[in-house]
Amino acid sequence: MMTTVTNRALEFRQHLSQRVLVADGAMATMLYSSGVFINRCFDELNLSSPDLVRQIHRDYADAGAEILETNTYGANRVRLGGFGFSEKLRAINEAGVRLAREASRGGPFVAGAIGPLGVHLEPLGPTSFAEARAIFREQSEALVGAGVDLLILETFSDLHELREAVFAVREAAGADLVIVAQLAVDDFGCLASGASVETFSREMDSWPADVIGVNCSVGPKTTLEVIEQMARLSSKPLSAMPNAGIPTLVEGRNIYLCSPEYMAQYARRLLLAGVKIIGGCCGTTPEHIKLIRSETRSLQLREGNRSVSVEEPESKSLGLAPIPLAEKSKLGAKLAAGKFVAMVEILPPRGLDASREIAGARLCAEHGIDCINVPDGPRASARVSAQATCQLIQRQAGIEAVNHFCCRDRNILGIQSELLGAHTVGIRNLICITGDPPRMGMYPGATAVFDIDSIGLINIVKNLNRGLDIGGNPLGSQTALVIGAGADPGALNLDEEIRRFEWKVQAGAEYVVTQPVFDLDLLEVFLQRIEHVKIPVICGIWPLSSLRNAEFMMNELRVRVPPQFVERMRRADNQEKAREEGVAIAQEMAAKVRSMVQGVQLSAPFGRYQLAIEVAKAVRSTDD
Repeated sequence: MMTTVTNRALEFRQHLSQRVLVADGAMATMLYSSGVFINRCFDELNLSSPDLVRQIHRDYADAGAEILETNTYGANRVRLGGFGFSEKLRAINEAGVRLAREASRGGPFVAGAIGPLGVHLEPLGPTSFAEARAIFREQSEALVGAGVDLLILETFSDLHELREAVFAVREAAGADLVIVAQLAVDDFGCLASGASVETFSREMDSWPADVIGVNCSVGPKTTLEVIEQMARLSSKPLSAMPNAGIPTLVEGRNIYLCSPEYMAQYARRLLLAGVKIIGGCCGTTPEHIKLIRSETRSLQLREGNRSVSVEEPESKSLGLAPIPLAEKSKLGAKLAAGKFVAMVEILPPRGLDASREIAGARLCAEHGIDCINVPDGPRASARVSAQATCQLIQRQAGIEAVNHFCCRDRNILGIQSELLGAHTVGIRNLICITGDPPRMGMYPGATAVFDIDSIGLINIVKNLNRGLDIGGNPLGSQTALVIGAGADPGALNLDEEIRRFEWKVQAGAEYVVTQPVFDLDLLEVFLQRIEHVKIPVICGIWPLSSLRNAEFMMNELRVRVPPQFVERMRRADNQEKAREEGVAIAQEMAAKVRSMVQGVQLSAPFGRYQLAIEVAKAVRSTDD
């Protein structure tokens, strides 16, 4: 798509080369203080409440702002889609530019505001870099087509996502339009990934952005400290738009406590540090901008005051060589040697007494089961943690455990902490899963996290195994975790299931455990589709306990149970016969899959561990 650059865009570039420019403050803060609920789509207000948005722009212009950012921070297809407004993307962005231009009245420049997508990109999420770039380009084309004077990319915490946004915007805007690229940092001046100022400054310096800087974050103090470091590391002009501190909850509302006078003091320091664009983010109002503009006028900056040098940051390790699978655990050694393994699933206890589960694990160990598989909050239930249950089993039952680890209940910080903790207490085997949504359980109102899915989780574990944290920074030591994944041969959309399976293997999965299989045809098709992927497959086997259990599998878990098996369970006229028939069916399945896979995971319905052991007799390995 061809775009044209306005005369004001060229005028802005000239002004940027000659002096400091003052941007506006927070749009969302002003909308919120005007009574707009926080759960509204603020960008859509460009269409439904244009007078309100226009007046906020005018208030900032009257306060002395020389740059007005459009109310389009979240006006990309992903964020708008969450409110059902994705089809209004172009109209919302065009209206945002029009309202800012009307409020400007030929004075302040109009900057198209672009924020992050609000989803994780690869490798922590399903959105690819190419998809992200296309989404950013779509929004930037709408803004450029509407005639913005510059574009500001702000509040990005993922360096890779900001990179895609910068290149997408440059593709859409051509060479003449000024692009400002800004990151949000934590209390220590780092990104959420752990990337340091040195790391992100050097990378941003190589991008086709005209101005780089920091916005939002935790307040002006940290912003100043980061800007001072960036000034030594980059030759590009810098921008700073800090929050008015950290919000405090006062009578049910988030209040930012940094006064306009305090912000103005730091504005002076930021100007002395060499910023060329200065403004405010969350919590800042026209009163803040008025005093910041006053400081800018009173301080006569000389370009010669800024000494620029580019320092090469210390090169970081690309990670340690991973520990071989065979050396990570007993399970890893058996998988690496091609031995057939048998796992039995034991659910964590609902209360504090784990004696029944430990006794079941001992029974399994006595009968040659290789390890115990412990689900993590199965069916969105609240139980003793899988990690604690694994510790008890390994310590008191003398058998290795496999820890299911799901993403539902933890953000990425908690995930890394728990993974490091698992290794530290001797749990070395994982199955990485996304997790059942809370609505499936007894507490449907519980809040799910889902910062990442199972693919992102596998990437995190792979990094830890190489001695790198979630941001790719060296830890100084490494984990030795065996990485398992899940798969469903009976998935309704098998093509998508295969794609996700391949992504899991690419991310670092070392073996896969399937959902329960009753239909051998489904397993054969699945194995044929993944035969190019050379990792061990563990087949799920579930001994049916009754006809009702078979119906539950089919109708609630969506597991295909062939009619002949259902009929056999129907003919069992008492509970004991039903259990015997269920074990017989499971033994037949286990014997048939013995030559097709490298192991079985045996369920023990209702804690009847003897049923799983009976099935294991059909396939138990003769290896030591």
